[in-house]
Amino acid sequence: MKVEKYLLLEKVLKFKIMDNRPSEYKKGYVNFAGCKIDLSMGPLIPRKETEFWVMKIVNSLKIVNCKLKIDVLDIFAGSGCIGIAILKHIKSSRVIFAEIDKNLIRQIKLNLKLNKIDSKRYKVKQSDVFKGIQRVSEKFDYIFSNPPYIPTKNKYLVQQSVLDYEPHLALFGGEDGLLYIRKFLKDARKYLKPNGSIYMEFDWMKKHDLELLLNELNYKNYKMYKDHKGRKRWICIKN
Repeated sequence: MKVEKYLLLEKVLKFKIMDNRPSEYKKGYVNFAGCKIDLSMGPLIPRKETEFWVMKIVNSLKIVNCKLKIDVLDIFAGSGCIGIAILKHIKSSRVIFAEIDKNLIRQIKLNLKLNKIDSKRYKVKQSDVFKGIQRVSEKFDYIFSNPPYIPTKNKYLVQQSVLDYEPHLALFGGEDGLLYIRKFLKDARKYLKPNGSIYMEFDWMKKHDLELLLNELNYKNYKMYKDHKGRKRWICIKN
């Protein structure tokens, strides 16, 4: 009996040593901006830097739009954490979630139910960037975007546990890191209402390249902001 218990304990310890998954996946969820975000279907784990800038904007929008109805697009939605935070904190908001991965469409719907969001306030659409969004009928006051932006050439800089377990489609943005950002910015203005704004996360090391792209696409009214570590990490672009 003692031998069996020892062998069982040895097996459990061996499994724990071999289980190198990020702690968030082991736990099964994260807290993001006051919302519980389930990770059971393997989305990109929401980061603190994303939570930082999202809450900065949410707090400002709560003051400006406390009673106005606002239409929001959460594109490259992943787990849905950004759009869900907006729905949770801004009661006048309506959000469309755009995500290409069918599995993550299910993840977003699960997280919306988990956070008890009224189904009348959102839609979840499968969309390759803007391909699933109707430009004529669907325009937005605000577009939130956390696109894949790590250059594939910098893969060696990424933690091994991230490479092993988190979805590469949500991490890597082509050779220069701007593949999806380029596609997104090329058409984003067409989906904004007059005086609308785009909020986007980017790689702080690509700040200069992003500025060149913005100038190339004739974006004039924008400002980059620092994250909680003092790095330029997110941008506001006004229509």
